[in-house]
Amino acid sequence: MLTNHGAAAMSRMAIAAALLASWPIRGALAQDLEPRLYTNVPLGINFLGAGYGYSDGNVLFDPAIPLDNAQIEIDGPVLGYGRSVRLGPFSGKVDGAIARVCLDGAADYQGERVTRNVCGWTDARARMTVNFIGAPPLKRQEFASYRQDWVFGASLQLGLPVGDYDPARLVNIGANRESAKLELGVSKSLPHWLLEVSLADTYYADNTNFYGGGVRAQDSIASLQGHAVYRFAKGIWLALDATGYHGGKTTTNGITSSDLQSNTRLGLTASLPVNAKQSLKLAASTGLSTRTGTDFDTVAAVWQYAWGGR
Repeated sequence: MLTNHGAAAMSRMAIAAALLASWPIRGALAQDLEPRLYTNVPLGINFLGAGYGYSDGNVLFDPAIPLDNAQIEIDGPVLGYGRSVRLGPFSGKVDGAIARVCLDGAADYQGERVTRNVCGWTDARARMTVNFIGAPPLKRQEFASYRQDWVFGASLQLGLPVGDYDPARLVNIGANRESAKLELGVSKSLPHWLLEVSLADTYYADNTNFYGGGVRAQDSIASLQGHAVYRFAKGIWLALDATGYHGGKTTTNGITSSDLQSNTRLGLTASLPVNAKQSLKLAASTGLSTRTGTDFDTVAAVWQYAWGGR
């Protein structure tokens, strides 16, 4: 039988583990690997994340641009905020992120070598996640007795075109268009393991001021993402992440390009608690197979601070 002190300690550990899993590493690229998105968190918790990311290779904020022999580096800080909320009878989260990065590199485009060296703001992201089954909305004092089994949820992520964009340049940091990513996810808790799978489709508005003054449309991109998370003691966890996505063919001024994306990526994510309110997340990923774009390596680190709750 637990003493009051032991029960309180277990309560703090359960809440801390949930808090430290709840703000994913999110840069500015479209196909981020995000483990533990569909988990429960006590109501009213705020999350502040600040980090730094580095990517190298054929890495673009618009990966449908058909570049050859690309050697591009992108690095810079990312800032995000999130909050756990009640959405009617369901639990959920709202979060957003933006980054300020520098892009430097060169690539071949239609037989011509092009270069770019620029720093600026990325497009922003805003997202709402809802857990429909298996993750009831709980106050902080109720959360210690919660044990996850199956969780079914969904999310809607919006891409907001606030990033730096120059229509006279082919390679940009901003995309100059809105996007919407609809996703369904399921996670299953096992002893020491958490398994998660999600299926998404990302839709894009037209870029009405594309390179050279054209109008560019893009088909949606369907993606499948999976994570196997091993949970160590004291809130430490390590995730093996994988994603595959297909689609995204573009049409510029009525002419369809041969830029269908059909790519896969593999990554690792680790979370290391500092204390009950702070953690450090580390992530790395690489391309496994690439048809157009996204053949790059990336590493990132994010510090997260959590507070509030009721």
